[in-house]
Amino acid sequence: MLRFGYAILVGLVGAAIVHIAVLLLVPAYSAQDAWSTLSRDGDLFELVRLPGGSPRSRGGRAPDPFIAAAACRFDLAGDGGARLSASAPALFWSVSVYNRRGHNVYNLNDRSASDGALDIALVSPARMLELRKGLPEDMDGATIIEVEDDLGIIVVRTFRPDPTFVPVIEAFFESARCEPR
Repeated sequence: MLRFGYAILVGLVGAAIVHIAVLLLVPAYSAQDAWSTLSRDGDLFELVRLPGGSPRSRGGRAPDPFIAAAACRFDLAGDGGARLSASAPALFWSVSVYNRRGHNVYNLNDRSASDGALDIALVSPARMLELRKGLPEDMDGATIIEVEDDLGIIVVRTFRPDPTFVPVIEAFFESARCEPR
């Protein structure tokens, strides 16, 4: 019975140490999310190139050699919109929209966009109601996405099959714009 009591006591002390360590590490790890990392590298509506396929690849994962990516933080609170577009073509592109908490809320690629062109407008629910009354001419070919959260991240990825495609990829990202709408 004494051994059983000793084992319970050691287990409780060990669990307390682990819980205290986790609580002390939470502030250090909470400042390393994708939003915080991107905010250090660029302002709102600024397209930031990523090493690899996602903002998380900065956290220690090896970058994917076949994917080139960029991310843009947006805030829909003001006029209620953001616009991501690129005038240069790419072999393949995909876009993922994440809310501030990192949950994926929308995906799109060049196969499902009109004419394969990257032209996406993110709008708040209030702005979407206005757009339903009448679509402005400059948004005629855009894919309009309603986003519930004001803050979020747009990640655009493109396929880089080999190093000979680097000029095409660079031209695509040079022509890409992330702007408030």
